[in-house]
Amino acid sequence: QVQLVESGGGLVQPGGSLRLSCVASKSISSIYSMAWYRQAPGKERELVAALNSGSPTYYTYYADSVTGRFTISLNNAENAVYLQMNSLKPEDTAVYYCNGRDVGYDSWGQGTQVTVSS
Repeated sequence: QVQLVESGGGLVQPGGSLRLSCVASKSISSIYSMAWYRQAPGKERELVAALNSGSPTYYTYYADSVTGRFTISLNNAENAVYLQMNSLKPEDTAVYYCNGRDVGYDSWGQGTQVTVSS
């Protein structure tokens, strides 16, 4: 298991930027994959971005709706994964969740609210 704590959400105007952080209770490199999901009111939770944190070569995945605007990255020294969100749109409004997955566990953070509104 791994405990995950997100931070960095808030209220931002359309076109603005936010960076979400997710700090893990153990080394990111020991976790098979890390990802960011989001869930808007009345909608299902959806995968936003992911990377294979447990591999020496990183591959990333982005949902079509965020490609070119969001960037997932990690810092092994800080056991942290980040989601840089640029050119934010009202439709990006949601609770964002950090996910860590490996054999035997599928762990979630508590979520952080992102609201894009003028």
